[in-house]
Amino acid sequence: MPTVSKVLNDRAGVAETTRRAVLRAAHDAGYVKRHRASGRKTGVVDFLIAGYDTQWAFSLLRGAFEGGEMLGVDVAVHRATQGEQWDTAWLHRVAARGSDGIVLVATELTPAARAEAVRRQLPIVLIDPIGPGDSSVPTVATANWAGSRDATEHLIELGHRRIGIITGPIGETTMADRLDGFGAAMRRHNLQPEPSLIRYGNSLVHGGIEHGGALLDLPERPTAIFSFSDEQASGVYEAARMRGLTIPDDVSVVGFDDVPLCQWVSPQLTTVRQPLVEMGREATRIVADLAQGRALAAPRIELATALVVRASTGPAPQPTRT
Repeated sequence: MPTVSKVLNDRAGVAETTRRAVLRAAHDAGYVKRHRASGRKTGVVDFLIAGYDTQWAFSLLRGAFEGGEMLGVDVAVHRATQGEQWDTAWLHRVAARGSDGIVLVATELTPAARAEAVRRQLPIVLIDPIGPGDSSVPTVATANWAGSRDATEHLIELGHRRIGIITGPIGETTMADRLDGFGAAMRRHNLQPEPSLIRYGNSLVHGGIEHGGALLDLPERPTAIFSFSDEQASGVYEAARMRGLTIPDDVSVVGFDDVPLCQWVSPQLTTVRQPLVEMGREATRIVADLAQGRALAAPRIELATALVVRASTGPAPQPTRT
């Protein structure tokens, strides 16, 4: 009881893992905080995300809203275009209404806006950062390198050697990590990734149609395609259908994320599960903690991934020339 009381009243002296467990249990029990801590400004966390019309984004936002409910804060959502940098004008508007802090998802502030946030002591937390990132900025991520390695190992164990890759926006650290994980798994088996089998996509359905089609039109097409997002993988399904190919008999397909779409497509999609809901929830919690002056146990949280094997992968067919 004393530990629960400390957590629900925002007092120190509780390990972060215990704090998260108590808050999760309180949320599951329907508990909603009725007061604001004295150190909080307005009880609003601003969530800036590159697009919110994908299942990936919906999952992150669901976690953010759940985190807000658990902590008694509101979440304001702002939509950015992919690769867009947000300037000081936007930051001034957010700060003027007393934001508790900002969560940036696959987007970033301009250097001037970042400096202004520091000056105003406005906390920033990153999910899926763009570029190498800043070790001083708290980050919530998943084990992208390990997840990609596990997916590649799965395909190699099935006999696949010609594995096509469709990345997401390669400027994102997550995508570079996944590409590195793929390469490491290949080299572990004395296989060299073929540059002609690596395509740089956009994580969207039409990217899968375009780049999946390009891979399947090669004179010697790959026996498997690993897409770095599930929605893009669904585009690969369409590219295969347009060419009269079946999955997994003619080509195996693997995705990344494990959004609900994976169980809607036919055959159901083998993918790497990353805990998107928990990522959104954790990022919101970190902003709230920083707004209340709590020190973080660690500046970076990396959550585990897991390979989920479904029906879209099977033994490698003999390489086919088109």
